[in-house]
Amino acid sequence: MGGIKVDLDLCTGCSVCADHCPFGAIEVKDDKAVITDICTICGACIDSCSFGALSREAEEAASPVPDSSGVWVFAEQIGGAIAPVVYELLGEARKLAESTGSEVGAVLFGSSMQDAANDLIAYGADRVYLLDDAIFADYHDELYAAALADLIQEEKPEIMLLGATTIGRSLAPRVAARVGTGLTADCTGLAVNPETGLLEQTRPAFGGNIMATIICPRHRPQMATVRPKVFQAAPKDPARKGEIVNLKSPEVALRSRLLERVREQAENVNLDEADIIVAGGRGLADEKGFKLLSELAEALGGAVGASRAAVDAGWISYPHQVGQTGKTVSPKLYIACGISGAIQHLAGMQSAETIVAINKNPDAPIFQVAHYGIVGDVFEVIPALIRELK
Repeated sequence: MGGIKVDLDLCTGCSVCADHCPFGAIEVKDDKAVITDICTICGACIDSCSFGALSREAEEAASPVPDSSGVWVFAEQIGGAIAPVVYELLGEARKLAESTGSEVGAVLFGSSMQDAANDLIAYGADRVYLLDDAIFADYHDELYAAALADLIQEEKPEIMLLGATTIGRSLAPRVAARVGTGLTADCTGLAVNPETGLLEQTRPAFGGNIMATIICPRHRPQMATVRPKVFQAAPKDPARKGEIVNLKSPEVALRSRLLERVREQAENVNLDEADIIVAGGRGLADEKGFKLLSELAEALGGAVGASRAAVDAGWISYPHQVGQTGKTVSPKLYIACGISGAIQHLAGMQSAETIVAINKNPDAPIFQVAHYGIVGDVFEVIPALIRELK
């Protein structure tokens, strides 16, 4: 890929670029800037150079990868039920396939999954690769990775998408390592570049402070995991027709076996499916503020969410956390109370249909994404809302 180029005729060795490099990747030797191997090509140095001596080198054209075609989705299932993120990925895969002129494939491992395979076709898959065997009823790292890697090497898909779930985050890197390709984790955006034909995979980087777009030009498939609730689920069309390809179980020497599956005993916090979420942040001051939020959520028939700052402060438990390190939600109404709007939090809720922000700081970043903003003290505004609702 392209790097940073130094025009030695224009460079004066002033060292301004070195001072602006956040990674210390520039040295000045013999009155000329030298780009070292730790350069991340962020471009900060280019903007700092008043002499125009720094520029990006043109990227080499990607060598075409022969025989790869199709956009695949790994159809995760638990207990025979397809994970909701799969339908979201199928909707996005449909768009990507239209951009590349290819088909949508779904890969389904499990036991007694014929009906589920038909559902995947109804939700947008053109072809379902079904491995229906009792040993695949429960997820197993080694078994699933071996089967999926073998299938990829045989069929050569162009793109492979998985949900950024517990299973997806475990399976994807194992498969990527086996087939010798790259992997972009926790994507929030996917698009095919019309000029290069490459999948542009966008995800938060540097602690969520910037959004990075990543490509995989020389290896296939182009693999990505996508956080749930980032994309809209595909609509179901029972009349859709497709093909189901039945696969044989691979022979894998397993080093471990599943003894028992224990369901987690956690709080009954179902933010993923809530149509209304009332979330609180640092502006609530303490845990008493969340009692007020609970009252508002109850009046609206919604659930209570929180920013990481509130969870870290111990005011509310982790299952309520929304954001990059919490849950990604997409409710019809999201009310942000005392939340400043750090990019890490926005990554988890900005796809909500309607966002209402309540904050006494008129310059809070949350107002940049809110559809409605109330500049005021949450302890005055929320009680007034509750009185009106009651």
